[in-house]
Amino acid sequence: MDFSTSSAEGVATLRIVGELDAVTIPDIRPAIDALVAERHPRIVVDLSGLRLIDSSGVGAVVFLYKKAKEYGGVVTVQGLRDQPLSIFKLLRLDRVLSGVRAHGLGGG
Repeated sequence: MDFSTSSAEGVATLRIVGELDAVTIPDIRPAIDALVAERHPRIVVDLSGLRLIDSSGVGAVVFLYKKAKEYGGVVTVQGLRDQPLSIFKLLRLDRVLSGVRAHGLGGG
């Protein structure tokens, strides 16, 4: 797993590539905590490079969503495809999380 964060014009972006699972969560947790602590008004989670996600990975995305919502922030998930998209649809997170976008269907 590889990830990066960036911020421009009031929008913070967290891009995750590879696998987001129980093994990789400890690596990305500090970045998620920092995004929450910085109270960005808008956070985009770009999962276009994500190949695999498990329940721990889904939990991390939901954690970020809930924490941002607590302070009035908005989290948009975009770029879902393949297995991660199937998981989000199975859990109906594509209906719960605002802005969930499939790869190639537009940005958030």
